[in-house]
Amino acid sequence: MPSMTTSKVSRWDQHGREHIVRVRRAGLQRSLTCETCGWRQGAQFLPWLKAEEHLADAHQATVDPTEPRTTDS
Repeated sequence: MPSMTTSKVSRWDQHGREHIVRVRRAGLQRSLTCETCGWRQGAQFLPWLKAEEHLADAHQATVDPTEPRTTDS
C-alpha cells in the first residue's frame, strides 16, 4: 500500500479570510479537497495549479501568504 502525504495550498480573499485546498498524494494519484466549500477533484498532473485556480475562481482568493507584501509610498 503506498504511503499518503498531504500538503496544502492557501490563499486569502479580499476580506482577509483564508481558504485552503488540501492536496493528498497516494502513489501517482493526487486528490484535491477544498476546506471552504467541499469541492473535490482528482489530479495526476499539476495539482497545486488546479488548487490555485479553484481558489481564485470559486472564492476570489488570490493573495499568496508566502509572497512578500509591497507597500506603495
